[in-house]
Amino acid sequence: MRIDIVTKEFPPEIYGGAGVHVAELSRVLAPQLDLRVRAFGAPRAADYFGAQVSSYQTPADLVEQNAALQTLGLDLRIVPDITGADLVHSHTWYANMAGHLASLLHGIPHVLSAHSLEPLRPWKAEQLAGGYALSSWAEKTAYEAAAAIIAVSAGMRADILRCYPEVDPAKVKVVHNGIDVQQWQPAVDADSVELVRSLGVDPSRPSVLWVGRITRQKGVPYLLRAAALLPAEAQLVLCAGAADTPELGEEVAGLIDGLRKERGDDGVVLIERMLPRRELIALLSQATVFACPSIYEPLGIVNLEAMACGTAVVASATGGIPEVVDDGVTGLLVPLEQVTDGTGTPLDPEKFVGDFAEALTAALTDPDRARKMGIAGRARAEAHFSWDAIAEQTIEVYRSVL
Repeated sequence: MRIDIVTKEFPPEIYGGAGVHVAELSRVLAPQLDLRVRAFGAPRAADYFGAQVSSYQTPADLVEQNAALQTLGLDLRIVPDITGADLVHSHTWYANMAGHLASLLHGIPHVLSAHSLEPLRPWKAEQLAGGYALSSWAEKTAYEAAAAIIAVSAGMRADILRCYPEVDPAKVKVVHNGIDVQQWQPAVDADSVELVRSLGVDPSRPSVLWVGRITRQKGVPYLLRAAALLPAEAQLVLCAGAADTPELGEEVAGLIDGLRKERGDDGVVLIERMLPRRELIALLSQATVFACPSIYEPLGIVNLEAMACGTAVVASATGGIPEVVDDGVTGLLVPLEQVTDGTGTPLDPEKFVGDFAEALTAALTDPDRARKMGIAGRARAEAHFSWDAIAEQTIEVYRSVL
């Protein structure tokens, strides 16, 4: 069985959870299938754990055009090369149209994995302008025509059926994201402690860690406001990728500056780069608690990464997060009532900020409980989120449509 996976992100160009998912899924599928990966981006190694990898760049005549138009042009470059596949599997709207058109052109099933939904990310109009209408059209068209849709959580499945009521519920299957617990393990040795110190973090202080891109959906401004209410001795550590828009970047920078004035420069550590795995594992392992204040999160691989490193998680109770974080056992879930206009904005932002600060404080001031939650989180990651099991479930979805 030949499967062609189409994805925007693939090693070494990974910037979010969808990219992690595709990389890990490809690693475990490659020994079992004739797997071809067709990825956006610069040329990369042609072999990935036995998968044949091809890279595609934006057509030269589109490089100055709207980003959504660039994406669709790149999709068209990929479609002819899918000739001969038994099935095409696309990830995120960026790749969905390549999968959809390949299905029509080559007469093969199109399976897509849902990592996020355009109707639930309306702030993307800030980035793409009219391109958001294109991305929304591409996603809707692909979802309604796909042979099967893999949702990364039950919460995501419910969102799909709510946003796209024309989709047949029978074709939407739940297959969770996973974590490689062999690579993601607690790092508490002396070298890891010194590595954390070299990054500007004081391992002797209780700390809250956040990791991710600065996007509206990640809820960073709420975390920064909550951090102002934390115990004075706590450090806030932010491992932040680039902001989606200049306006959001300025908002977050202003909140960080204000927080530093209140808590001191050593109370807020900002690491403005995506860290290599070794550094990230060290930071996760040394943190008292990992914070996930997202207002939209289909599952949240980063929570799994924290749990695998033995760290308690405080997260908003939205999307697929409650399927990962066992409230009171592996961490604490913060209630989040949201508006229904697609933005995910809290109905009562101040209450959400206060509740989040209270949950973080509970973990920071009871390190023994936080440690026990971290141990339980590691056990849960091992038992319920292995990639081998996810590969088997994914292959079953493939077989169901062939």
